[in-house]
Amino acid sequence: MLNLSNIPQSIEHKPSYDRKKMISRIVHLGFGAFHRAHQALFMDRLLNKGTSDWGICEVNIVGGEELIHDIRRQDHLYTVLEKGATTKQAFIIGSVKESLLASTDGIDAILEKMADSVVEIVSLTVTEKGYCMRPGGGDLDLDNPLIKADLANPSKPMSAPGVIVEALYRRMQRGIKPFTALSCDNIPENGVVLKKAILGLAKARDAKLAQWIEVNTTFPCTMVDRIVPAATSETLAEITNTLAGMTDPCGIACEPFIQWVIEDNFVTGRPNWDEVGAEFVDDVVPYEEMKLRMLNGSHSFLAYLGYLAGYEHINDCMNDHNYKKATLALMMQQQAPTLHVPSQVNLSHYAEQLIERFSNPSLKHRTWQIAMDGTQKLPQRMLDSVRWHIQNNSDFSLLALGVAGWMRYVGGMDDNQNDIDIRDPMFSELKTLVDSSQDGQERVTALLSLNAVFGDDLSNNLQFKEHVTNHYLSLMQKGAKQTICDLVI
Repeated sequence: MLNLSNIPQSIEHKPSYDRKKMISRIVHLGFGAFHRAHQALFMDRLLNKGTSDWGICEVNIVGGEELIHDIRRQDHLYTVLEKGATTKQAFIIGSVKESLLASTDGIDAILEKMADSVVEIVSLTVTEKGYCMRPGGGDLDLDNPLIKADLANPSKPMSAPGVIVEALYRRMQRGIKPFTALSCDNIPENGVVLKKAILGLAKARDAKLAQWIEVNTTFPCTMVDRIVPAATSETLAEITNTLAGMTDPCGIACEPFIQWVIEDNFVTGRPNWDEVGAEFVDDVVPYEEMKLRMLNGSHSFLAYLGYLAGYEHINDCMNDHNYKKATLALMMQQQAPTLHVPSQVNLSHYAEQLIERFSNPSLKHRTWQIAMDGTQKLPQRMLDSVRWHIQNNSDFSLLALGVAGWMRYVGGMDDNQNDIDIRDPMFSELKTLVDSSQDGQERVTALLSLNAVFGDDLSNNLQFKEHVTNHYLSLMQKGAKQTICDLVI
């Protein structure tokens, strides 16, 4: 197991600070791969500058037992292996001071930690599902089983919103200042979404509590960017080799690129993350739309059309000249025109940078992993851009192809007649629509009826339906590779 005293001399990047002096001023919900390679790494870099004592208490409300148990055995240290196309560099991260696990430590221990007056930020990476919002956006889903359970027994919450609301309730009752609630999930206006979830639950529980939260708590929006594939046995073996035989089951590999744009709206103190590369801005929305549409939208495009064609990883797609050409065209011709970015942002350079990142052969980012949860990803990654093009009477053929690719994917069979393991929060609804419709135009019509995904406007838009149907029929008859080839010639 990883041990700070035995780290090989070849590993230059390791904690130079006294970890015993760290104070858990941040409680983070959702100790996953992305957080380890992003927010916790930023915190480690700031600690290494010697200008901060902010540490992190990691919390997993549901699952994650093995990861927490493993990291405790190595004094909350872990490895981040940054892998470029031809180089790699290991960083030993020491910014995690402690950890709590609901299943073993109990939810009350987590709530008491969050109610501690030294805690100034509660951050979270719990994915879109963790916010318990109604499908297609809007408000908190009060019919969600977790939310219903939290309202029935608020002192023993089971959801991320429930935990935050109860912790804020305890602080209010004890006269303790609130914390800043900082979403680091890859969803549009994540701070706004988190605020809706928290206030929605608080209002259903106690109007006085909801008012106190609204007046005293802030919910900054953030844009996070770094490609972090899920760890595999191959990844962990490579980390062991880099550490000269020392194992690290909590290690993670990622690309060298990293970006964090944060709305500077903190009700309490905050770390000076801008000293180590983060950006504090007044408005995050232009940056997050750029990332969601150009990076994430292209990722989803490649995930569905790449997986259908038998490409296991994103870089495999980039080795196909037609896929690379189509992806660049999608970014520059159909996503970039929909954006309103700050004047200093060069979208052409950004697109070229993305193509380079996608082509990195050292990162085995699985198309199947990116394809998960499509019903929650498509609206902000592709469909908002489609709406812009319809309004402006401009071309959205590649966006329509991406949607058609998703429809083929959720049909459950790739171009080589292999079954697809579909993971989606609306899986039962998708399966019902697929099973009850004939493959072809009828299947497209059935899937377009998902108002939670397409809304009334796109579901009933004849131009959109025609484009998607034509691409779908091409995918049926010719497969993904030939369909893309025909489109880019």
